[in-house]
Amino acid sequence: MKKKFIIILPLLAIILACGRFSNEETISNSEDVPSERIVCIAKQYTEIIFALGAEKDIVAVDISSTFPEAAKLLPTVGYHRALSAEAILSTEPTLIIHDNNIGPENVVTQLDELEIPMKVFDTKGEDIESTKALITEIGTYFNKVDQAKKLCSQLDKEMELALETAKKYSEKPKVLVIHYGQANNVYLVVTANSTAAKIVGWAGGEMAVTGEGRMKHLSAEIVAASDPDVILITDFGFDKLGSHKEIGNLPGISETKAFKEEKVYRVEEHDLIYLGPRTGQTTLMLQKLIHEGKAE
Repeated sequence: MKKKFIIILPLLAIILACGRFSNEETISNSEDVPSERIVCIAKQYTEIIFALGAEKDIVAVDISSTFPEAAKLLPTVGYHRALSAEAILSTEPTLIIHDNNIGPENVVTQLDELEIPMKVFDTKGEDIESTKALITEIGTYFNKVDQAKKLCSQLDKEMELALETAKKYSEKPKVLVIHYGQANNVYLVVTANSTAAKIVGWAGGEMAVTGEGRMKHLSAEIVAASDPDVILITDFGFDKLGSHKEIGNLPGISETKAFKEEKVYRVEEHDLIYLGPRTGQTTLMLQKLIHEGKAE
């Protein structure tokens, strides 16, 4: 039987607004003040800045900043842990925003020596309350306080709906999230300690794999033994394989309940790897997928 797959399409939940960049050090609406040239090296920050309508002065992002689509049109300065100093400097930045998860060390040292101003926001954004606090902090920094309030209110409403809807499902499907695979029949699998696990839990499911860290490498045998009800493969790994047939040929995958019941789906990495303004929407979307096999 030909297997069926459902692709999750990211929801565009962006409210765009006009306005000049401003922060606690320099707040001005004067057209005579030159624009900032901001490089944003943090995918979570990038999405929030765009959602706030504060993206006007963003001139480059890291390669993992894949939402919204408009962010993909900007020049990239490399992966956030494998940055290129030359690429960053070529954008002539007046400010670098990052989340303290950047590297390599020699590039960070070089940027420090050049005394390019850098900004790290205080809030981590690792649960719903702290995510709202991060949105508020970034909104204050960019003088988008009202927009930040709207985003937080919308997030609250969508999360409330998602958590209430989850109560109607009597079973909790075991969900295996595969980031990519495979090298020598080894998969990089997302664990129960991850942000993805929080979202899966809010959606009324549970992770098939536990363990230290947010991701771990597992053999095909262990993947098969976990026997998930649902398999989610992120866009990076799913698209790299190139076809549904290739996914069916992966060692261990075809032996799982999920594959046999045609419950292997593609998801966007940025929907599961961090929390942000769309987390409520993502939870609702995932809820339909893991319980009903529907993307919407």
